[in-house]
Amino acid sequence: MMNFAFAVNGKNYEVTASPMKRLLDVLRDDLAMTGTKEGCGEGECGACTVIMDGLLVLSCMVPVCQVQGKQITTIEGLATEGKLHPVQEAFHENGGAQCGICTPGMILAAVYYRDHPDAAEDLLEALAGNQCRCTGYTRILQSIKAAFS
Repeated sequence: MMNFAFAVNGKNYEVTASPMKRLLDVLRDDLAMTGTKEGCGEGECGACTVIMDGLLVLSCMVPVCQVQGKQITTIEGLATEGKLHPVQEAFHENGGAQCGICTPGMILAAVYYRDHPDAAEDLLEALAGNQCRCTGYTRILQSIKAAFS
């Protein structure tokens, strides 16, 4: 067991964990931030997407030993002063969420793309690492487009 210090959503944390414990498990189990979801646990679905030091990462693939001193943003960190982020609000207003497993990852990927438009050719490429098993993507795409307009 080792100590690791990092920031999540602007707040500093120190956790004691096995160096290879997944960031996903640290967020959910140790920090009680359950907004980040586990879909596949293999880095294939994007449900566990977070932003770490300004880059999208799959938290199920990141051992906590790699987050020392890093800044992490989860779905919980998007809302400010009790107000949903515009992409979160658009998902709410346009029915972009169904079961909710993919929603946090989709929203974070969309926010990242909005802030880094050169990261992908288009919205479909920006969401390529995020899978939804429920909606068929129509409402997700409508929600993101509404947030971007």
